[in-house]
Amino acid sequence: MAKATATKISGAMLPWLGLALLLLIADQFTKVLILGYYRLGDATYVTSFFNVVRVHNSGAAFSFLASASGWQRWFFTVIGIAAALFIVWLLKSHAGQKLFSFALACILGGAIGNVIDRTLHGYVVDFLDFHHGNWHFPAFNLADSAITLGAICLILDELLRVRRTR
Repeated sequence: MAKATATKISGAMLPWLGLALLLLIADQFTKVLILGYYRLGDATYVTSFFNVVRVHNSGAAFSFLASASGWQRWFFTVIGIAAALFIVWLLKSHAGQKLFSFALACILGGAIGNVIDRTLHGYVVDFLDFHHGNWHFPAFNLADSAITLGAICLILDELLRVRRTR
């Protein structure tokens, strides 16, 4: 009986792992395109508020620790791997919770996408540049977008959970 339950739990994880894989593939595909068609610093004007650029981020979100001496590459890589393992464990435990698992799958796909960049290049490839006038939001990528969407969904899931318990 325990084996059947473990198989059921593992099977319930598959759609979420599939979503994470889909996000990872989309992220890496777009980064391959940017690396293939753009040199560092190149930009293409798309609209009055959006450009496609090639930026290398050796730090974390908003280039946090980007100017450090290089240790941050491995520090953020280890954090990303640890987070991915923890997320897989959470998915195994909570695969039936749809919004929670969707959030975790988004974060998982994005985290692995950025870990791959750090491992292969020593930096994360960013290319989405939103701006208004001379103000530019820090460039980001699909992995960052997936992580952000996942974080928003985690907050929403928690708010809905708290509301249900009242």
